[in-house]
Amino acid sequence: MAGKRIANLCGSNGRKAVPIALLGADVTVFDISEENKKYALELSDAANVSIQYVVTDIYDIDIEKYGGHFDMLYLEGGILHYFNDIENFMSLLFSLLKDDGVMVLSDFHPLRKCLVSSNTPIEYSIQANYFDEELHNGDVAYKHYFDQDEQQDFPDVSIRLYTLSEIINSVITTGFNIKKFDEHRGWENENIPWEFTIVANK
Repeated sequence: MAGKRIANLCGSNGRKAVPIALLGADVTVFDISEENKKYALELSDAANVSIQYVVTDIYDIDIEKYGGHFDMLYLEGGILHYFNDIENFMSLLFSLLKDDGVMVLSDFHPLRKCLVSSNTPIEYSIQANYFDEELHNGDVAYKHYFDQDEQQDFPDVSIRLYTLSEIINSVITTGFNIKKFDEHRGWENENIPWEFTIVANK
């Protein structure tokens, strides 16, 4: 990890970028929020490490500057549903990596969005159309942590839910070589896949 150039896309408040920097990596966060940048830079100062933080729409990343720049891309925490064209998004990711670079993508498992817990931990019921291709309105991340009065001022976001095959095929057709795919249980050891991780090379 030491000396590697790593991009943390949609890196939010630096909660993953700072630990990666502590391992010796040169980390650049790309995120659309000035507030997240402020928090992330304060966090990195407190941890006595340095990170770069670029406030931008992901689609507006300067490819002339950052194309083929990174050894690794790290994406996590449930971001894919914010992009309405997953193949276009994957093409952007591909362009940011050096040859032989690695993408680590960890996201919500699509099945999770379709299930809600019933009375027991092993009983779930289907609540959504898994193959839905429509855009929907959704809440901004972490909105529910704010007071009800403050929540009224939060704008909605557009969300597109993908199937697992759409996600995997977008990685393959873009040109990535998938090295590993894992499905993970939730924090409470749910008996269904809750998240997944893809490791792929350029």
